[in-house]
Amino acid sequence: MSTTTLYTANVHTIGGREGAARSSDDQLDIKLSTPGAGRPGTNPEQLFAAGWSACFEGALGLAAREIGIVLPAETAVDASVELRYGEAEGYFLTARLEVTIPGVAGEVANRLIARAHETCPYSKMTRGGIEASVALRC
Repeated sequence: MSTTTLYTANVHTIGGREGAARSSDDQLDIKLSTPGAGRPGTNPEQLFAAGWSACFEGALGLAAREIGIVLPAETAVDASVELRYGEAEGYFLTARLEVTIPGVAGEVANRLIARAHETCPYSKMTRGGIEASVALRC
């Protein structure tokens, strides 16, 4: 089975959680800050929450089109990402989405959510991980 790369996001980060990140196209240029530090900047957990919720809402729209309906403009996805620590696991993340689809019957809304969770790339990543590698740049 072949795949096609549709888009590659390239981001350069310096300084970790107290640093800065900039995308190669300059569309993202942000300060980073440790959660709860009270310093200017966002943190990786917020960025993941924003990415997953935006992607999921897009997947909801595709699911709605598959069954011939249009999502209401007030459709919203709230994401919560928690940075946690356990003695056995070390640091890890937990995440959840809460979806609001006003004016759509509960049964239909649940079908849309299930379909979006099947197709959203972020949802796929939360279920089984992603193909990833880490290497030293020389």
